[in-house]
Amino acid sequence: MPTPLMGLLLLMSVVAVPTCILAIVLMLRNPPRSLSKICAILALIFGFSATAVYCYGWFTVTLGGPFPELCEDRNASGAQLASLQQDYWPLRNACIYSDGSTVEHVSMSINVFVYVPAGLAVLLICAAVFLYRRARHIPEGTS
Repeated sequence: MPTPLMGLLLLMSVVAVPTCILAIVLMLRNPPRSLSKICAILALIFGFSATAVYCYGWFTVTLGGPFPELCEDRNASGAQLASLQQDYWPLRNACIYSDGSTVEHVSMSINVFVYVPAGLAVLLICAAVFLYRRARHIPEGTS
């Protein structure tokens, strides 16, 4: 992905998360609000959080990242480091040695901080749709 697009996504996410948190606070101050709207805004918070963390990791990889520090100059068999190969998803680094062996480093913290909020966002969207449809089918005179 091009750098300006990732920068725009990162900026948008960094602005959207506090805005959504403010919206939640304002919604909870003036009850009663529909639970489906609260779930939808929470889904936005988690979705934008996952986007911000991924964009941060992408920029880390693009700018050289912490990955080269993880590679040893020589592997266990004594072969020298020949090259580095970095992938943008799932934000990993491969240390390639002169004897053809490869050691991969996958940043679990980045993956956990991307996968968990993204999964929660999907679950909250499903819950919001379910609650919205359920509330729409309940007659207004009943509770």
